[in-house]
Amino acid sequence: MAGSGRKGLGMSGPLSGLRIVEIAGLGPTPFTAMVLADMGAEVVRIERPGNRHLLGLSYDILNRGRGFVPLDLKSGAGRGAARRLIARADGLIEGLRPGVMERLGLGPEDFPENRRLVYGRMTGWGQSGPLAQTAGHDINYIALSGALHAIGPAERPVPPLNLVGDFGSGAMYLAFGMVCAFLEAARTGRGQVVDAAISDGTAHQMAMIQAMAAGGLWSQAREANLLDGAAPFYRCYACKCGGFLAVGAIEPKFWAEFLRLAGIAEAAMPAQMDRDRWPEARARIAARIAERRRDDWAQVFAGSDACAVPVLTLAEAPAHPHNAARATHVVHDGVVQPAPAPKLSRTPGRIGEGSQTRPLEIGALLDRWGA
Repeated sequence: MAGSGRKGLGMSGPLSGLRIVEIAGLGPTPFTAMVLADMGAEVVRIERPGNRHLLGLSYDILNRGRGFVPLDLKSGAGRGAARRLIARADGLIEGLRPGVMERLGLGPEDFPENRRLVYGRMTGWGQSGPLAQTAGHDINYIALSGALHAIGPAERPVPPLNLVGDFGSGAMYLAFGMVCAFLEAARTGRGQVVDAAISDGTAHQMAMIQAMAAGGLWSQAREANLLDGAAPFYRCYACKCGGFLAVGAIEPKFWAEFLRLAGIAEAAMPAQMDRDRWPEARARIAARIAERRRDDWAQVFAGSDACAVPVLTLAEAPAHPHNAARATHVVHDGVVQPAPAPKLSRTPGRIGEGSQTRPLEIGALLDRWGA
């Protein structure tokens, strides 16, 4: 892989030796950079001087594990420094509207001397198409993919935070695409553009649902299908305390185990796949689950194959015994945050060095990257 003979400052992991420039952006752009940095790539973020965080955060988990340099890309000096840095890099991540980097003289065709450069582009609509120059956010991109229509209660779609679009369909696809391109560049010595559109990624993630729809197993209506909360064995139930229990007992043996531990006679319940009687089954289970507190039910189902677990808050999740045992969360820079994932056996990822308040010195960085 390009850069495999190098070591970044304090970096380890499977992507150690890769040097990536990140043009500061929102949501999926820094998430992509975080994922690659967690796995050992040396990522340096270019920020606008005096830039203030859009959400007012003084510390952003998405910006962890890497340093930054303040450069004004509207000035000749700033563009020149950025150009010298990108010319030395293995990859670039940017999330600006199509054409902006080209107008700055920093587009993918502006680095003929760096033939191995993998140029990662993160947008909602992609680099081409009728909507390419149109503003949008996660909710818009997943709406046009068909995904949003399928999520939520019967009366209206509900966005699943910005997990499906920005992060699942945007950042993770860009990260995967760039790693694919790095592998190909290691064989050929030639980089390429990775055009990651959230709308494309979301459509790709809907492959299984589309297969079910094509096979007549998925209705266009919400809350009428196997995985959208209609099935009594795949939904959340309110508990006596106001908390919720998440049930995912799809397979018959897991359904039977759930009913047994819940104290519900299976013989008295409608057949599991009798869709016409799903409302009746939901009502019976809801009445039973409402009799006890969430944490009481968690103890009842703990360690079983009933596929029933408590719905935890963000504050509660790190302390759950399973998450704690796997070190799913860590404390870094005094902030509780998710640990790098996935877990590699021989070259695990880790959160690298990097300050969010003290910039790197561009001259020293260029000297080091010139090696």
